[in-house]
Amino acid sequence: MLESSQITFISEIKTKVRNAQYEAMKAVNVALINLYWEIGKSIAEKQSESWGKSIVPTLSKELQNEFPGVGGFSVGNLWLMAQFYSEYQSVENLAPLVREISWSKHISILKKCKNPKEREFYILATKKFGWTKNVLIHQIENKPL
Repeated sequence: MLESSQITFISEIKTKVRNAQYEAMKAVNVALINLYWEIGKSIAEKQSESWGKSIVPTLSKELQNEFPGVGGFSVGNLWLMAQFYSEYQSVENLAPLVREISWSKHISILKKCKNPKEREFYILATKKFGWTKNVLIHQIENKPL
């Protein structure tokens, strides 16, 4: 039978582990968003140099071959990265917020919201209230805006 002080000690350690896991997850998310931003930027820049659209399927295939088992490099996702960068980079209030929420939530906002102010609102609300992707989608679809 554990004593009260032992139960408290174990509980504190469990909280520390959970907090560390959460901080690690946030750091991974920031790194992933940074990567997707940079890939999107690179694709957008090559498109502006009049490279054809065929580079994206080629890039997708090469990345999937080089990094087997790593998701996120489908043709569709690469185009979303380019859209993400293109549509957010020139909007003063959006660019600094890109690292605040996960990629799947950004995709939902990108697909369902076309107005930069609306996108900003949902990024900030998702961060503030800790919405899951499904809650975010529900909020957007039932928006009073």
